[in-house]
Amino acid sequence: MIHAYDNQYLDDAMKCLGEAMDYAANSCGMNMDTFLELFIGTGYAEQFAAGVPKYVSGVSGTELVMDVLIRSGSDMDFPPVQVDYDYPPQYWCGWILAYYQWYTERSFKEIQKHISMEEIERLYPTLHEASKEKFVDTVNRMIRKKNLPTRLQTQRKISGYSQRELAEKAGVNLRTLQQYEIRAKDINKAAGITLLSLAKALGCRIEDLLEYDSGEIKEEDEKGS
Repeated sequence: MIHAYDNQYLDDAMKCLGEAMDYAANSCGMNMDTFLELFIGTGYAEQFAAGVPKYVSGVSGTELVMDVLIRSGSDMDFPPVQVDYDYPPQYWCGWILAYYQWYTERSFKEIQKHISMEEIERLYPTLHEASKEKFVDTVNRMIRKKNLPTRLQTQRKISGYSQRELAEKAGVNLRTLQQYEIRAKDINKAAGITLLSLAKALGCRIEDLLEYDSGEIKEEDEKGS
């Protein structure tokens, strides 16, 4: 999997967002979901996800919070700059969120639609000492259990096709397409030519149609081998 920015910047990105959540929650008294909304709404999240050096490794978490709040129009009197961190749950929430975004390549906006910072914080007692990959697996399972639209359906609607139009354009049986969209059939087990045809018709990657990330696919393959 090709990520938006190199692994060498990942530690800095995780530390920065961890510090930001810590400072926003524990120094500024903000709800973490409120800060995440501002982070996304001001455009900083998009630049962070793209690996813009200024944001993933060029500022501290405290500075990031200040920049976000200033851009959002806040007139808050900022608490003293945070220098020492004792790594409370809020720090871990930001730290692991940065990893999850980098690993899955989902935008922060998309992640926020599917799971809240409150839900992430509830995972802290059981997962803060587990591997980062374990967190990714857990959150992916949580998202799937919420019965969100399949990625195929989402991509189809973005492209503006009806099911029949997409089936005809991709050369895929309409009934089969409908079954993939309601998860009556597992699209991850579809023939490669079917996935390729759908991806070409929708102008997306095959990975954008699968119901879990490539890292999970690899793990499942290893379990079955």
